[in-house]
Amino acid sequence: MPEDGSRDELEVVESTIGALDEELLGGPRTLTARDLAQRAGIDLEMVRVFWRTMGLPHADADDAVYTERDAEAVDRAAALIRDHGLDLATVVTVTRALGHTSDRLALWQVEALVEDMGNRYELDDATARLLVLDRLEGLAPLLEAQLVHSYRRQLSAIAGRYAAEFGELRDPGPDRMALPLARAVGFADMVSFTRRTAGLGSTDLSQFVQRFETAARDVVTAAGGRVVKTIGDAVLFVADDAATGALVALGLADALGHELDVDSARRAGGIAEGARGVTPVRVGFVWGRVLSRFGDVFGPHVNLAARLTDIAEPSTVLTDPATADVLASDTRFVLERRSPRRLQGIGAIEPVLLRAAEGAVE
Repeated sequence: MPEDGSRDELEVVESTIGALDEELLGGPRTLTARDLAQRAGIDLEMVRVFWRTMGLPHADADDAVYTERDAEAVDRAAALIRDHGLDLATVVTVTRALGHTSDRLALWQVEALVEDMGNRYELDDATARLLVLDRLEGLAPLLEAQLVHSYRRQLSAIAGRYAAEFGELRDPGPDRMALPLARAVGFADMVSFTRRTAGLGSTDLSQFVQRFETAARDVVTAAGGRVVKTIGDAVLFVADDAATGALVALGLADALGHELDVDSARRAGGIAEGARGVTPVRVGFVWGRVLSRFGDVFGPHVNLAARLTDIAEPSTVLTDPATADVLASDTRFVLERRSPRRLQGIGAIEPVLLRAAEGAVE
């Protein structure tokens, strides 16, 4: 049996979670899955599909675990089919994207809040989490408003890119089987990530990875590219033309080692003794056609960029002969062909070292 103090604390936590749950979900959980299906005029299986693709647990059909806002969300999903003519597979894809992204976003933001509370008030992890729970009701509307604003800005940016590419999309050229989008695509991979982070505690490791992601995103966007995703010790980026891709690649190779100078980070209140030193990256990038789906990019050129990254030296950029030909007339770049190498899953290729011309690229 828990002591009275522990029992009282548990009751307070449960009460806080109950109130927070009702606030976040817009009301009490009074509806069943059958109610949601009836409200939206769909069958019960579609409700199950919606909840499953959102990545959320789905209860028995007669358990009252849903709210009025849940009913509205299911009805909106049904309206995509009913009113806008989308097929079920498309609605499932759109819903899965939302569930996957919002799950990661919510966890990312809440963990950042926990870290902030812990550092600011010198709390242990459990106490910091309780404090976040206590303050989440006030923070949630601000986070939600920023999410909607960011989402609309991203949609606007995509619409702008589509408009700029309209002519190309209408005329893909003689090869009608080619992948649809011409893009510069590249990877930057942190050198010796495992060794450099061995022995770091959770706070130091979090700061180390966060500094890498932040620095990488800043470099990519400043040069005119876009981050597709980060994978712990690597970043995948794209750009709309080969020259911009080259600027992004060179920027990453030049800047990230300095950005992640851990001695400087420690002086600024960051990373601990065990991560001391400069952490450069290897970069591989190519120009080619890709498929964009599920918030990611796919195709042979993505694989080629990844394999070139594997063989690049620290703080250098490698590309392929075809991309080098595209960049050959651009005086901002110096291209040096290297000895042929065999790349896993691709075969023999003559890699090309990309450098900035003296004084041409800042």
